Amino acid sequence: MVLSLSGKTRVYYIVGDPIEQVKSPGGMTAGFGTLGMDAVVLPAHVSREAFATFFAGVKATQNVDGVIATVPHKFSIAEQCDDLTPRARLLGAVNVARRRADGTWFGDQVDGLGFVQALRKTGLDPHGVRVLVVGAGGAGSAIAEALLAAGVGSLAICDQDGDRRKHLVDRLSTLKLGAVSAASADPAGMDVVVNATPMGMRAEDPCPVRIASLTAHMVVGDAITVPEISPLIAAARAAGCRTVTGPEMFACVAQHMLRFYTE
Repeated sequence: MVLSLSGKTRVYYIVGDPIEQVKSPGGMTAGFGTLGMDAVVLPAHVSREAFATFFAGVKATQNVDGVIATVPHKFSIAEQCDDLTPRARLLGAVNVARRRADGTWFGDQVDGLGFVQALRKTGLDPHGVRVLVVGAGGAGSAIAEALLAAGVGSLAICDQDGDRRKHLVDRLSTLKLGAVSAASADPAGMDVVVNATPMGMRAEDPCPVRIASLTAHMVVGDAITVPEISPLIAAARAAGCRTVTGPEMFACVAQHMLRFYTE
């Protein structure tokens, strides 16, 4: 952590609605410190309706060098950036943005890179496997794109919003990297199952997939970080599956974030 703050300290925000679930400000601030940077990451609770006003303030605040976006702002921040990586442009979503020397803002989406890195740590080679991703939002779209880039054999997308699901399937199909299709929340026949929705953060949430279809050969991932062991992860472990928890995924995502902010 930053031991002392001064007028020279560079500021980064992590913005979301809600925001109390995020644990990354401390870890990211410590990460900046290990790199010799005098920087602090601050949480910002901003509603969807107020996001444009928030980002206008960020642009006007000259000691703010970056913004990390979480739910529900990954699409909105992409619209505010002046330039995007090809990956972020395809997805229309950003989770990291930085101010460049000329004052313009540049965005990328590295959630998927972090998930694939965490997935490989389970011992699974993603090449040729069958994957179900539940959630076609900012995190889900990034995870899906990164899995295709990693060479999965087939990718099925499930989302309660049929239009959003179709839009993601259509965009990913243009990459011609593997078979992409719409699917239900039944993971039968899959090798990898990923929850990229907020389902599981609240005790009353339904499970994002059909638990009865989980089998021991599967690897099951969950992007939510609170609770650390989500109901889906607990059910997957009970079924004998290897798992990727939200905190395990984010630890890898954070490495890509730090790289983005120090390039």
